[in-house]
Amino acid sequence: MSGTLWLVATPIGNLGDLQPRAIEVLAAVELVCCEDTRRTGLLLHHSGVKAKRMAVCNEHTEHDLIDRVLGVLGSGGDVAVVSDAGTPGVSDPGERLVRAAIDASCNVSSVPGPSAAVMAVTISGLDTSRFVFEGFLPRKGRERATRLAELACEPRTSVLYEAPHRALRTLSDLCEACGPNRDIVVTRELTKMHETVVRGTLGSIDIGEPRGEYVFVLAGVPIDNTPATDQDVQRLLDEAIADGMSKRDAATAVAQQTGRSRRDVYQLTI
Repeated sequence: MSGTLWLVATPIGNLGDLQPRAIEVLAAVELVCCEDTRRTGLLLHHSGVKAKRMAVCNEHTEHDLIDRVLGVLGSGGDVAVVSDAGTPGVSDPGERLVRAAIDASCNVSSVPGPSAAVMAVTISGLDTSRFVFEGFLPRKGRERATRLAELACEPRTSVLYEAPHRALRTLSDLCEACGPNRDIVVTRELTKMHETVVRGTLGSIDIGEPRGEYVFVLAGVPIDNTPATDQDVQRLLDEAIADGMSKRDAATAVAQQTGRSRRDVYQLTI
């Protein structure tokens, strides 16, 4: 029988959030795959765990680690995957190992726990009945412009991650794409001593000097049930294309925003 690949959630700040079952799994597995052996080593030491073996698993090494992980699983041993903070596989390494384990008919399970995205959306005060996780936006070019245009017409609450050195630029880009009146909640240092939650609109919010990793929770576009006219659709298409989107991408985004069929919208671009 093969071993189990465990996705183990670790604290996003407060070390007291590490679950007892996570400690049990980390102590029992044959191999712990982590982004930073020093950081995870400190967490394990704090929890009284001595890992049998550790391996670096980040965006550069995850693919090369697959054969080693499958070897341990194939011999009946268990493997744990952890990220520096939060749930592995969510904007962190782990997804490729999970896919490889599934393809090799190995067991995959998890020890659920902290997630910055879930914590941010639940304390945001925005609509939590439907929300979408966007992770990190593309850094530049057409991909970024397309994603921003999609967010501008997304009716669900959107959750984004951002690094400190790009936080102000992303807020500015979101304001330009979504308008200054869209509500947003900006969080950082969640569960830590200096946990910060700032609420406001894209046009007025002030997050001060950017520090730490951010989670943005963006309100969805208000739903207008008034049917969009061809003139409304044409105006939205012109704006999207002027922002650098292709006719095909613009038609998809505007169709989502207006509720019109993509085929009908695309015809207006021709």
